[in-house]
Amino acid sequence: MCIVFGNVDVARFWEYSEYAQENYVGEQLTDDIRVSIESELGYRLPDAYVELMRHQNGGLPLRTQHRTTEPTSWAEDHVAITGLYGIGRNRPYSLCGSMGSRFWIEEWEYPEIGVYFADCPSAGHDMLCLDYRECGPSGEPEVVHVDQESDYKITPVADTFESFIRGLERDEAFTSIEDEETIDDKVLSIWMDPECGKTMGIESPEGGARKKKAEQEKSATPTKHVLQTLKNAFRRRKKTP
Repeated sequence: MCIVFGNVDVARFWEYSEYAQENYVGEQLTDDIRVSIESELGYRLPDAYVELMRHQNGGLPLRTQHRTTEPTSWAEDHVAITGLYGIGRNRPYSLCGSMGSRFWIEEWEYPEIGVYFADCPSAGHDMLCLDYRECGPSGEPEVVHVDQESDYKITPVADTFESFIRGLERDEAFTSIEDEETIDDKVLSIWMDPECGKTMGIESPEGGARKKKAEQEKSATPTKHVLQTLKNAFRRRKKTP
């Protein structure tokens, strides 16, 4: 059993999938890799971040929702993540990979306030960031949500990376029975822009249509995130006067 932060079982933290292995889970973290990545980013990463990544260097958590005290473009009371970036370069979704922290700053014009370490099911329209504005590049950063849909609004999420990890909850905590019946049980097919799908690791057939099949629900992690996006959009629509 691998334990981090004193009582968090890593084996029950990560969700295994081929998608995660190919896009998020990097090589075994070493001190040399950590130093190199921190030098390139210009920030000292939180000890808790390093501790978690020493056991598995990036991936898709089983718990992907975190409560907020302010509404965002994602939901009234929480944000959702897709995956956590590993400390490395050899996976697209790693801190210095092709879709890493600098990519979001340079290509998507996210504010340069720290290290973008977790992507969201919106395919780039919101991100989670280690915010070093108050603590400086060698201090203990806060975790914030940056919302591209709302002119890059910054919303506090957690005081530290460790408290962020401890605060993650499963989707069920925010999904009502009505939501499940209306969206999950009745959706027969999904349409999404193929180019948008590619940014989420989803290969859509010609025309963008994607059928919902029982076997996909069990094995295709990206499909789950498409449905999650629909569920949360529906939940937001119901709450709008």
